Amino acid sequence: MSKNQDRGFWNAAQKHLIRYGGSFEPAIIERAAGSFVYDADDKPILDFTSGQMSALLGHSHPRIVSTVSRQVGQVAHLFSGMLSRPVVELAVRLAALAPGLDRVLLLSTGAESNEAAIRMAKLVTGKHEIVAFSKSWHGMTGVAASATYSAGRKGYGPAAVGSLAIPAPNSFRPRFKHADGSLDWQTELDDAFDLVDSQSTGSLAAFVAEPILSSGGILELPQGYLAALQQKCRERGMLLILDEAQTGIGRTGHMFAFQRDGVTPDILTLSKTIGAGLPLSAVMTTAEIEEEAHAKGFLFYTTHVSDPLPAAVGLAVLDVVEEEKLVERARNMGAKLSAGLSSLKQRYECVGDVRGRGLLLGVEIVKD
Repeated sequence: MSKNQDRGFWNAAQKHLIRYGGSFEPAIIERAAGSFVYDADDKPILDFTSGQMSALLGHSHPRIVSTVSRQVGQVAHLFSGMLSRPVVELAVRLAALAPGLDRVLLLSTGAESNEAAIRMAKLVTGKHEIVAFSKSWHGMTGVAASATYSAGRKGYGPAAVGSLAIPAPNSFRPRFKHADGSLDWQTELDDAFDLVDSQSTGSLAAFVAEPILSSGGILELPQGYLAALQQKCRERGMLLILDEAQTGIGRTGHMFAFQRDGVTPDILTLSKTIGAGLPLSAVMTTAEIEEEAHAKGFLFYTTHVSDPLPAAVGLAVLDVVEEEKLVERARNMGAKLSAGLSSLKQRYECVGDVRGRGLLLGVEIVKD
């Protein structure tokens, strides 16, 4: 009998775990290494999800293992008002990678970083309305959940006041089309903001967006869209927040996905990939926005803000990404993978679309 059928294990799980979405996989995972996780029978399972889309370097990377071992023996956690070298060093490294975004706040999760970003945007602008895409995912807490439209909206009562959504552009299923049938994203964006303006109470604070909507179906913002979106924000005095939880740190073939478009957001959030599977996230913004937020009393104390252990891991992640040229590798391997998937599209009618960028790709399966 398979060790995965351990009745005691599954009975305990059923009796004591709160289920948080969907069902659990019928395997007991004992360890993970590289691109594989191993079940109780020591059977390797290829991890196409990269953990929770976070294991940028694979599982149990030697550099991460040694960093955690070393740092936890020095200092892992501090009072939130204290600073350590890994925190400041990681802030310096991140600022160098994203010119113009010179100020950094280190937190734990993607939802937490989006909460902080939205809170900062509201404080700085003095407004409260937050706009997001209809297929977005920005987290399951507070205002981050209110800006998440791809799942989890029913049964929890009202969303945060001022939560607005516009349709996510979809080149495969365009709402507005040119004469040749291709997506007319400019007309779609104009129409969407006409609706935003008609619903707004005059208190538009920010637009929060993923450059590629991951949970929404790998919907890539067309070239030029991000710049046009930023212009819409500027015309209304809104800040542009980009959530690069899944696209950041090289996965798309750029260090940050927004770099392809030559657009720098007002606020950038990072998570998932920056910790390579450990809980680390970051909020990055301009010196001007941070100065104004601080002058207005910006407050975001959390238990694990500026913790040295995850910051040390973040530094190790950036070292490995640079030393092993993983940005270029994602670009090159992504091109090969995309070409291979596109060849399947030519052979099989059920493959409707292949889309994405770098090693963040999606395949849409269709019935007709």
